[in-house]
Amino acid sequence: MNQERLYKVLLGPHMTEKAAVLADEKNQYVFKVASDATKPEIKKAVEQLFDVKVEAVSVTNAKAKTRRTLHGLGRRKGFRKAYVSLAEGQAIDFADAE
Repeated sequence: MNQERLYKVLLGPHMTEKAAVLADEKNQYVFKVASDATKPEIKKAVEQLFDVKVEAVSVTNAKAKTRRTLHGLGRRKGFRKAYVSLAEGQAIDFADAE
């Protein structure tokens, strides 16, 4: 995988309460990823960017939500997220990653 693609696969961490609980209890981290990213690409990108050993990758598609606005109905944009499981003893500190 070339360096350009590496930075386009991972769009950023997805920080929610559920993601924080998964990071503490199950050593899983959640990332927003590109819509055309595959599991092997996500695994390589996380391993190269954060210097950790990835055990498994699960990918889900978050559907676009419909919201009521002043001018009628609108839609939020949908996105794709990856749940990345790390090996025992591995961790990602997002403060040091920059």
